Amino acid sequence: MGRLYDRMKMDLELKNLSPKTIRCYLACMVQFARHYGRSPLEMGEEEIRKYLHYLITEKKASQSSINQAYSAIKFFHEVTLGRPWNEIRIPRSKQHKKLPVVLCMEEVQSLLCAVDNLKHRAVLSTIYSGGLRLGEATHLRVSDIDGKRMVILVQQAKGNKDRYTLLGQRTLELLRLYYKAYRPVEWLFPSKDRAKPISGSSVQKVFKEALHKAGIRKKASVHTLRHCFATHLLESGTDLYHIQHLLGHTTAKTTSIYLHITGKDIAKVKSPIDLLQNDQKPTP
Repeated sequence: MGRLYDRMKMDLELKNLSPKTIRCYLACMVQFARHYGRSPLEMGEEEIRKYLHYLITEKKASQSSINQAYSAIKFFHEVTLGRPWNEIRIPRSKQHKKLPVVLCMEEVQSLLCAVDNLKHRAVLSTIYSGGLRLGEATHLRVSDIDGKRMVILVQQAKGNKDRYTLLGQRTLELLRLYYKAYRPVEWLFPSKDRAKPISGSSVQKVFKEALHKAGIRKKASVHTLRHCFATHLLESGTDLYHIQHLLGHTTAKTTSIYLHITGKDIAKVKSPIDLLQNDQKPTP
């Protein structure tokens, strides 16, 4: 893409998007150009439609990959090229929403107890304690833990936003034991190279092993602990507004998915069959 690549990169940086988003958008545009073997400057609406259709029908790309490609191409045409974008002619692929997997409190406790390594248990406990994303947890610094105010500072999270979230008393006690044993300097959870944070893949591996050891068969991941955090708070009476801000969601619509997961309100509703008058028991 040459100069167009540099122009788009500058536009993305001017919008102050995260480095990860910038890399992703640029990679999507490179793949789009390579697919046709031509400059994106030469391609218009029809080529975009066919490419997105190819991602869906032939490449069988994931929904997130399709959305990333759509957003990248849209940004390139609207901002970098200054061209109009016809959302009727180029519709965004409808996303099929699935309810996330959630563990009950007993399962979370079994999972954490299945982790013998102090550092690994501290990582997973911190994620559950504050409802952190995996990348947020791995990039925590020692100074982000505020034991006096019982909060965790999450810096430059998704959307380049800082926020505070909860630090549980049990997590604080565990982190104090961990600190005495490991003496982290900058990163709260450093890798073997102490100048770098622990990798997300390492944490995922620890989680999977703990899941197996605890005998939990649900298809869960580290991110499941974030869902557990929100669901368990909602079930214990915390209002959606506070959960939204603890999770760092921009709108309540994103957080409202947990209303569909929690069994708190459902348990209060009686099935209409239980409102019928008693009838005779059937014979075996």
